[in-house]
Amino acid sequence: MKLLFYDLETTGVRYWKNGIHQISGEIVIDGESKEKFNFFVRPHESCLIEEEALAVCNVTSEQIKAYPPMNEVYLELTNLLAKYIDKFDKKDKFFLVGYNNSSFDNAFFKAFFVQNNDNYFYSWFWVNSIDVMVLSTLFLMDKRASMRNFKQETVARELGIELDSTKLHDAHYDVWLTKIIYDKIIENSAIKRTLF
Repeated sequence: MKLLFYDLETTGVRYWKNGIHQISGEIVIDGESKEKFNFFVRPHESCLIEEEALAVCNVTSEQIKAYPPMNEVYLELTNLLAKYIDKFDKKDKFFLVGYNNSSFDNAFFKAFFVQNNDNYFYSWFWVNSIDVMVLSTLFLMDKRASMRNFKQETVARELGIELDSTKLHDAHYDVWLTKIIYDKIIENSAIKRTLF
């Protein structure tokens, strides 16, 4: 089983207008971590940059405009993916794994490929991804009413995971936290029996 744990930081919340400025991930194959990556990205010039979104990540528009060009990062990323996936084999793909990725990150990630003239996003990834927020929902269903929200930090703390709040909204740190939450849920639930 090939998993790509990943997280993005973006210049806003609309994938059709905003862009990505950080892509981080960890490749896990059959339970073994193979490789980690952390790319900073200069968004496509047509992407809207919203200062409020950048403030959440503690970066400035000047900083992200100095990042490597989007097309260079795309090539580096796809070369890395190609070490583990044959995009021409319809049975060889990654499951994308993220926190709230089904309703947010996946659309931005696909748009990033399209902006790089690659319309074959699903040659790399299964269309059905693993959303750790949804897994957490099942796992914490009986505690949800007492939780103030269902943000990644709140869920992690509910699961007894120690974390550094000052590092949240850095994609690299958020990938680590997503994987810790995922591992804790899998280790402590019946889901494990269906996966392994």
